[in-house]
Amino acid sequence: MSSEKTRRRFLEAAGIAGVAALAGCSGNGGDGDSTTQDGDSTTQDSDSTTTQSGGGSNRLSWHAGGTGGTYYPLSNEIKTIVEANTDFSLNVQSTGASVENVGSLSDGSADFALIQNDIAYFAKNGTGIDTFQGNAIENLQGVATLYPETITVVTLQDTGIETLSDLSGATINTGDLGSGTQVNANQILEAVGITDYNEQNAGFSQASEQLANGDIDAAFVVGGWPVGAIEDLANTNDVQIVPIQGENRQAVKDAASWFADDTIPAGTYTGVDQAVETVAVQAMIATHSGVAAETVETVTAAIFDNVDELTIKTDFISADSAQDGMSIELHDGAAAYFDA
Repeated sequence: MSSEKTRRRFLEAAGIAGVAALAGCSGNGGDGDSTTQDGDSTTQDSDSTTTQSGGGSNRLSWHAGGTGGTYYPLSNEIKTIVEANTDFSLNVQSTGASVENVGSLSDGSADFALIQNDIAYFAKNGTGIDTFQGNAIENLQGVATLYPETITVVTLQDTGIETLSDLSGATINTGDLGSGTQVNANQILEAVGITDYNEQNAGFSQASEQLANGDIDAAFVVGGWPVGAIEDLANTNDVQIVPIQGENRQAVKDAASWFADDTIPAGTYTGVDQAVETVAVQAMIATHSGVAAETVETVTAAIFDNVDELTIKTDFISADSAQDGMSIELHDGAAAYFDA
C-alpha cells in the first residue's frame, strides 16, 4: 500500500482535530496490543490521577501497552517497586501504547505512560505524522528513557521471505492503525522502496495468530526483545526474523534520524540460532505538566534507585543512561532527580 493511502486511512480512523480522542481508541501503540486491561483496572476511575500540586489522591494512572509486548509486564514491575517505596499506588492499564498513550497524557487521564521517543518528538512538536500535524501536545513532558525498542520483522520459514525486498507484493501486518509500530513500519518500507503490499492492522498477539493461520505473510513488531507474542509464535511454528541490514539499514537511518542500529541476539527466539541485525527506537517514560513536580520526582527516584529489582531489560535501564535519546523537554520533577 502506498504511504499516501496509509495517511488517508489514518486520518479517517483517528480524526486529526482531536488528538486527545486517541486515548479512547484501542490499538495505537509502539508496544501495543488490543487486549484486555489489568484485572483491577478495567475502567478509568475519575479519582485515579494525581495532578494537583496541592495534594489529592495517591493513586496514579500509568498507561502501558499490550499484554503481548514489553511495556505491560515492565510497567507491572515498576508498579511493584513504586508501591513498595512510596505512598503512591499505580493503576497500570493495558493500552495500544505510544500514540494512544500520548492522547491519555494530553487529556490528563494518565499521569505516566510508556511511549516511543520518536512518537514523543512528533507529538511535542506537532509534526511527523498526520495525527500531530498542527496539533502539538504542549503539556507532554519526559521523565526517562529506558531501553531500545527493537524493530522486528517476523514471518514463517515456509513463506520464503528472507529479505526486505521479498516483502514486495506481500500481505503485511504493520501494527495497529495509527500506532507507533505502523508509523515505523511504513517509514521503513518506504525507505527501502517497498510500495506494493497489502497492509493489515492489528496488535502483536493478533498478528501472531494471523501468521500462524496463514492470513498474513509478515508482521512488524516494535518492542524490547524478547517480545512475548513472538516467543509464543516461535514455540509452535518455525519463524524467520527478516534482517534490516547493510544498505537497507543505512537507508532507514538516513530517512529518520531516531532509528539506531540494533541486533537481536542468537537464541532470543526458538529456532532463531543466528543474531539478526535490525534497527530500533527508544522506549521512554512520559508524563504531563499537570502532574506535581514532587510526585514525578518521588516516582522517578523510586524507579531508578531500585532498578536492581527489575527483571526486564536490566542490561539497559539505569539512571546513568536515562537521558540517552530523550527527545522532549524534561518534567521539572524528573530534572530535579537527575540533576541532583
